[in-house]
Amino acid sequence: MVRPYRFSLEEFLKLPLPERGVELLQGEIYQMAPIGPRHAYAVNRWNRLLVEHFPALLVQVQGPLALAPDTYLEPDLALLHPGDYRERLPGPGDVLWVVEVADASLEYDLAKKLPLYAKGGVPEVWVQDLSGGRLLLFRTPQGDHYREQIWVRPGEKVAPLAFPETFLEVPW
Repeated sequence: MVRPYRFSLEEFLKLPLPERGVELLQGEIYQMAPIGPRHAYAVNRWNRLLVEHFPALLVQVQGPLALAPDTYLEPDLALLHPGDYRERLPGPGDVLWVVEVADASLEYDLAKKLPLYAKGGVPEVWVQDLSGGRLLLFRTPQGDHYREQIWVRPGEKVAPLAFPETFLEVPW
């Protein structure tokens, strides 16, 4: 029987891959879709919003997140506890919540990445569906899924679990 080779995170990090655009999901390497103008604009708006509201925290834009020994993701934004990440990649315990912006990648984000965020213990994931004009909130991980799912429209206000007193207006 022919079986694919599964990479560990350590092996993956040693591969001569492009600087950005690939992720390791349970040992398998995935090429990410190129970033288009709508996606870039939305990520920049989220970045500005998060930096303005949470200046004491680290807003990581399209940076690495190691969720397991065989999983390396690059969420569009991750709100992290402040820390020294020079010698290690941020992991699930460092993450307050993740924002994924989906233009052409909604199915990939929901079917492939979301279960891995849940399994890794990321407490909250927001997925902005640019085509559907909505923000999908996933909270309270349990196994490979989230127990709570909320749909919010642009212009409405929502507070992250980590900061229930801070309401953010969902950007367009």
